[in-house]
Amino acid sequence: MSNILRKHRAAALVGAAIVLGAASLPFALSSSSTALAAPAEAGGVLTSSGSFAAVVDADKPAVVTITTTMKATNTSADGSPMDEQFRQFFEQQGIPLPHQAPQQQQPQQHAMALGSGFVISPDGVIVTNNHVIDNAIDIKVTLDDGTELPAKLLGADPKSDLAVLKVQAPHPLATVAWGDSDKLKLGDQILAIGNPFGIGTTVTAGIVSARGRDLHSGPYDDFIQIDAPINHGNSGGPLVDRDGNVVGINTAIYSPNGGSVGVGFAIPSSEAKVIVAKLQKDGSIDHGYLGVQIQPVTQDVADAVGLSKAEGALVAAVTNGTPAAHAGIKTGDIVTAVGSENVKTPKDLSRLVADLSPGAKETLAVWRDGKTVDLNVTVGGNEDTQKQAAVESSDDQGQAAGQPSLGIGLADLTPDIRQQLNLPHSVAGAVVANVNPDKSAAAAGIQPGDVIVSVNDKPVHDARDVKTAVADAGKSGRKSVLLLIERGGNKTFVAVPFAAA
Repeated sequence: MSNILRKHRAAALVGAAIVLGAASLPFALSSSSTALAAPAEAGGVLTSSGSFAAVVDADKPAVVTITTTMKATNTSADGSPMDEQFRQFFEQQGIPLPHQAPQQQQPQQHAMALGSGFVISPDGVIVTNNHVIDNAIDIKVTLDDGTELPAKLLGADPKSDLAVLKVQAPHPLATVAWGDSDKLKLGDQILAIGNPFGIGTTVTAGIVSARGRDLHSGPYDDFIQIDAPINHGNSGGPLVDRDGNVVGINTAIYSPNGGSVGVGFAIPSSEAKVIVAKLQKDGSIDHGYLGVQIQPVTQDVADAVGLSKAEGALVAAVTNGTPAAHAGIKTGDIVTAVGSENVKTPKDLSRLVADLSPGAKETLAVWRDGKTVDLNVTVGGNEDTQKQAAVESSDDQGQAAGQPSLGIGLADLTPDIRQQLNLPHSVAGAVVANVNPDKSAAAAGIQPGDVIVSVNDKPVHDARDVKTAVADAGKSGRKSVLLLIERGGNKTFVAVPFAAA
């Protein structure tokens, strides 16, 4: 079992970690003896007494349980690529994770799993997470009154982890309305509704703990963090505000013990409703991509390249043969706009590119050599998810120090050093031989064995080139110097402010 932040689809995959056969489901769905006679759209308001009863009365009939029969597998069903990305996210943040016991392989058989969802139109359109129905060969929806209906998949998008289902109901269904997640503030009260562990529809309350959480799972990472308890089976259920409107879709939890510890994540409604509308219409979304690795522009980076503001997306690498390469984007460029939309952060660029249709022609504004250059690009498709424009995080990035006496010792790349570092002959530059721990170069994360391959976007071939380029940057009045570092086959920019030397 994965003990970390995970998608919480299946009651069958928690606790004793039993994968159930199709004939056995150890849960009881809550039901109501009163059938729904007409559509009821959520609109309740928190009462003066502080009770959420009116909201629950309005919304609960529109929340459904989704039961899937999944394709045969030899592995635990919660060991997904997204889980691995979440694990890496928490490791990068320095959050300790408990020991994880080796997973036992499950026998080849069909497995049952469950999640939650909510109805958005009386004719039976239902929203849920993609991971709730991923690899499913059969999908069933159980309404709040206990009615079980077969469901058809209208469309799914793994990148945003959203899916849309359709059921044929004998009567118009109760619905919930989309709310505006952009209006949520930290501390606002919210409700999570779903079917945790398959015990039946459950309502939990909490507050918005944080906004804009990036879990490094895709271009649409902009999660709402909540402290309302959500568990396995809550995935796909609605997160609603005090007016009963859907402001998020409960998607993931950080779970060191298999249950809720008050750290949950929901997809914002402002993102979800746009993607859901596309899935209803077309059944799928082909996201655009550029083929670049990008990282944030710190104030040190801005100072080093002459930008007035620390905004944009710094291009750390360009993949050969991609739309970015064809458009002439270069390592060291800072993308500041896509069409008429400004790019303030790498996430902005990822989102804007992902929203473009493959084949679309767009203009990118990039900062290069102290001025803005417009480049025309034809956006590619998302056949290879690794080509998706994504934020390249870097532990090396920091508030560095620089000057000719920037706190590091340099050496040329001799054949022996190349062999020791396993560097290809195509890599040129100077190797960092030692780092003064009292200088800010060390605080920047520069390490012995790093190879400096460029200074202020100018390639360097040896230690002399590096020293000359750094000195020239200082003489020109720049506040920082921008180093491109190669480490372990990856390239990362490090901005080094002279003032901190």
